Amino acid sequence: MSTRTLPLLFINLGGEMLYILDQRLRAQNIPADKAKKVMNDIITTMFNKKFLEELFKPQELYSKKALRTVFDRLAHASIMRLNQASMDKLYDLMTMAFKYQVLLCPRPKDILLVSFNHMDAIKDFVKDTPSILSQVDETYQQLIEMYTPLSNGEFQLIRQTLLIFFQDMHIRVSIFLKDKVQNSNGRFVLPTNGPVPRGTQIPGLIRIFSCSGEELTRLQFNNGGNYSSALREGSFEMFGNRITKLGTNMYSVSRPVETHMSGTSKSSAQHTKVNSAPNPLAKEELNLLARLMGGLEVQKPGSTDTGFRVNLFATDEEEEEALISRPNELSYGVISIQATKDQQANAELTKIMGEFTESGDPSSSASSKGDDLLAMMDGL
Repeated sequence: MSTRTLPLLFINLGGEMLYILDQRLRAQNIPADKAKKVMNDIITTMFNKKFLEELFKPQELYSKKALRTVFDRLAHASIMRLNQASMDKLYDLMTMAFKYQVLLCPRPKDILLVSFNHMDAIKDFVKDTPSILSQVDETYQQLIEMYTPLSNGEFQLIRQTLLIFFQDMHIRVSIFLKDKVQNSNGRFVLPTNGPVPRGTQIPGLIRIFSCSGEELTRLQFNNGGNYSSALREGSFEMFGNRITKLGTNMYSVSRPVETHMSGTSKSSAQHTKVNSAPNPLAKEELNLLARLMGGLEVQKPGSTDTGFRVNLFATDEEEEEALISRPNELSYGVISIQATKDQQANAELTKIMGEFTESGDPSSSASSKGDDLLAMMDGL
């Protein structure tokens, strides 16, 4: 597994989450001040310095359930609340959108341009809040320093790691189905037209050379597509034209977005169901997630701001129906555990838990959305 994949995965999924939430906040006519607070609070939490220090440390990807836990935490970092069905749908949209972008990247290195498009959009969300903007800019600089020196081979490893992570996810998304870029089984349709990757030529020519390097023969063949020459190089600087549209907001044109479980995805989910046998890496993964989550500063209950619920479905009835019909193995509920017992069993978690509650009242009860750190990590 690549040790440099996690920051890109987190930032791109986070960018997609912000696009979706922004669209839903507008669709539900949430007051502008509350909508802005939601976006600011989530972005502040995403780019918390302590959190990112842990995120950028060399490490392998961890389970889908652990990643989902992090984004559940982020989505509830403000006054907004999502029911489980809406959170499931949000996560489905995030993951499928980024999976499609990874598949469409002409070159593995273009994943970085996709990430920069997401970062550009995040900066735009907080352009009027200098303190948060500085957090985002600092992370931007870290991305440039870490990823721009990488070789093509290292980017290929990152791309393959991402595709392995997404390979069993085949959720049907209405936007993709309507645009005919996704089949009814949830698998994407890759185009056979458009610009070829930069540094390559349009397919259709075979050249045969002698041992001395002299060209002997040229053979033409039908490439089966409608390709064009490569576009100019996108900018890998903090400011510049990325050229690619991958990673930009596909929800800017208002239209309903639905997700559906395909028949094949439900079947494949049975094969990828979490094994009940003990996982020798479970302890390390818990420690990793504890360090990551220990850096998150999430609003505590009792705030003077009035919370509100966001529904990613057209009606509450649709939301309830989606929750009932979703396969259990693809949903992530909040699990109640004995926090005291787990704290005694793991000194590191006890320390992280202490850091986590420094900014608030440690005796505050956890909300149903998982404000108790240990409750969210149980069972990973």
